[in-house]
Amino acid sequence: MSATRYTYLGPEGTFTEAALRTLPEAATRELVPMVSVPAALDAVRNGEAAAALVPIENSVEGGVTATLDELASGEPLMIYREVLLPIAFALLVRPGTKLSDVKTVTGHPVAQPQVRNWLRAHLPDALWESAASNADGARLVQEGRFDAAFAGEFAAATYGLEPLVTEIHDAENAETRFVLVGRPARPAAPTGVDKTSVVIWQRDDHPGALLELLQEFAVRGVNLMLLQSRPTGAGIGNYCFAIDAEGHIADRRVGEALMGLKRICPKVRFLGSYPQAGVDTAAAAEQGQGQGQGSGGRALRPGTSDAEFVDAAEWLARCQDGRA
Repeated sequence: MSATRYTYLGPEGTFTEAALRTLPEAATRELVPMVSVPAALDAVRNGEAAAALVPIENSVEGGVTATLDELASGEPLMIYREVLLPIAFALLVRPGTKLSDVKTVTGHPVAQPQVRNWLRAHLPDALWESAASNADGARLVQEGRFDAAFAGEFAAATYGLEPLVTEIHDAENAETRFVLVGRPARPAAPTGVDKTSVVIWQRDDHPGALLELLQEFAVRGVNLMLLQSRPTGAGIGNYCFAIDAEGHIADRRVGEALMGLKRICPKVRFLGSYPQAGVDTAAAAEQGQGQGQGSGGRALRPGTSDAEFVDAAEWLARCQDGRA
């Protein structure tokens, strides 16, 4: 395995590359663009790369289905960290192009919902066709196949284009979440502001089936940050669920919730426990999170702290020994 190579959704000039370059270790790694999310992750699976950075969630469009499906299927992989990147688009064109010249536009499918209102207001008659990535859309404009592409402004120089309009976004403060994915290993130690990701499959479709799964988290006071259903391919009505939960697998409440799911689900895939992006872990440690507080400073429900789980287990042991 190449321990110095990281892959990412390419080509050069994508938001994924920009997110990857925010990681300190990126300066000492060989960064290799790939044509798709599956290709980036398969490079990790077959040992060509140590890790891959891929988009997994957008604050406007929701989960990135290509990534969710790849993590749910195939040889298991694990998430080690996440990156949040503010997203604003530029309309990239060949030099000399005016807005009135733009008849065809392109970009990643996740980009379209983030610029839909702008398109309706400024280019109502332009035809949209999706590209493999925003940077690939810029490349297609460079080749003359489209008049304009929605991409990061930083991609203009790479493809010899000009930003005709910048700071395009329908939603203020739009962000995309990216995850650094590697081969399975022992999770890093808890930081106090962690996130745990899993994919779960329901045993059968019946009234209250999803409620039964969610109760495993609810009764233990575990807050969910993402719940995304994805078809399994086994027919209409057959779904698996990608879930992000606050906390670390080492936290008693999270570990017990996962054990509860393992008892009632035919399959549970653990995708990792890792620090939440955008949270000051040092400040969280000073505030004593994990000792009565959950991720982000949220107070834990009574009975869900690690100390209370330990006390309950000790009480049960005393009962079993006749020492209650």
